[in-house]
Amino acid sequence: MNGAESLVHTLLRSGVEVCFANPGTSEMHFVAALDRIPGMRCVLGLQENVVTGMADGYWRMTEKPAATLLHCGPGLANGLANLHNARRARSGIVNCVGDQATYHRPFDAPLTADTEGWARGVSHWMRTSTKAKDVGADAAAAVQAARTSPGQVATMILPSDTCWDEGGVVADPLPVPVPQAADALAIRNVARILREKKNVLILLGGKALREGAQALAWRASQATGAKLLAEGSNGRTQRGQGRLPLERVPYPADVAIKALSWVEHLVLVNAKAPVGFFAYPGMPSKHYPENAEVHVLTRFEQDAEAALRALCEELGAPAVAMPDVGPRPERARGAPTPEGLARTVAALMPENAIIADESVSFGRGFFPETFAAPKHDWLQITGGAIGCGLPLATGAAIGGGGRRVINLQADGSAMYTVQALWTQAREKLPVTTVILANRKYQILLGEYQNVGANPGRTAMDMLDLGNPDIGWVKMAEAMGVEAAQATTLDQVGDLMAQSFARPGPFLIELVI
Repeated sequence: MNGAESLVHTLLRSGVEVCFANPGTSEMHFVAALDRIPGMRCVLGLQENVVTGMADGYWRMTEKPAATLLHCGPGLANGLANLHNARRARSGIVNCVGDQATYHRPFDAPLTADTEGWARGVSHWMRTSTKAKDVGADAAAAVQAARTSPGQVATMILPSDTCWDEGGVVADPLPVPVPQAADALAIRNVARILREKKNVLILLGGKALREGAQALAWRASQATGAKLLAEGSNGRTQRGQGRLPLERVPYPADVAIKALSWVEHLVLVNAKAPVGFFAYPGMPSKHYPENAEVHVLTRFEQDAEAALRALCEELGAPAVAMPDVGPRPERARGAPTPEGLARTVAALMPENAIIADESVSFGRGFFPETFAAPKHDWLQITGGAIGCGLPLATGAAIGGGGRRVINLQADGSAMYTVQALWTQAREKLPVTTVILANRKYQILLGEYQNVGANPGRTAMDMLDLGNPDIGWVKMAEAMGVEAAQATTLDQVGDLMAQSFARPGPFLIELVI
């Protein structure tokens, strides 16, 4: 057995079932092992940032790590942006990065790079294998790290001789640590704050945004008068009928500061105290008041649902019904607006749909209009590195067990990873992509104003995606995805409904 074969056997034995791949020369023995050894679903991406984004979406829906196959340091570098997003989403991924043979490294061949250096910035765990006999054990450790709560990016660097040399040893799966319990003192302290203090905000993030944890947070809120909010960007939020109509911390700094100005006590549940996405002249970095006291119920790696249950018991908070979010919205008509599009999506989406949201500025008002939609999962861009939406939707579809994925996608961001459409077509995935074609980097126009700059013709040209317009229908068709253009909410609603009733991917270019 060679090292590559021991790698595949160990990954399968450790529960890794999918490999998102963009292989190169140094990974050919890994590719050959995947061919010879049954059991691994191999999904080809045409660019490494598509590969890493798909692995992120897959984890968010399954909570199982996929493997990625990346070609040497430059291939890893191509995938860094969506590994950054995955790290911020706290997703578990096992990266398998090929490299020069150990004895070839000193010759500084053209593809030789500081692969370890590039991996460190996005990895919780990293290891370079040096012998074929170590590859299996290293793979088992990588999977263990990826599955450690709340989910971690683990990167294996595999010199090519460690894959082709004989002497590979299949390793047994390693035990995965259970999520840490919250500290009993922290629970008692938060209970005291909720009982005794005014103007308390409970901020939910991570797994505190799953249905069971939401119900417990609502009990604590109803018993004490504390308010509830979600973090501004979240890996996965369970939403819709029977779930909390949670608003998020707003993105614009001035709006967020005003929205949180009343807070005297901030309780964090798998969340981080809100800060600005960027610094702005004359504005504070913190979006909560400077004199507010911050209390941690659970850190990211701790069990939020168990902690909230213990908090409710400490408070003696009785079970209460979830709030009534009202009837399902009616689809909107006429010219496209953010609110109208959100209502149309809520009116037409299938039960248990998955929303992959990279709508950026156009989508900031989507949440209130979709509270009464059928039950669904909402996946957001978490690290601010644009280009996640199309791959995220693709990976979520592979992990979603046939559930319809709706990708609400800004056009400028989509161009970073447009190759994901080809994978959707190849895998026949149930993804409906709505391209929000305003033909500009709209968010940057707002940021230009926020920093006090004065845009002229050169600046405006750099934020403009027209001249020429991007032909999204032709682009999608070239990738094998059926597509159509819409200019009204009537048209986009009809096209969405048609796509939901059919298998496979479909793209709608909504001109806004």
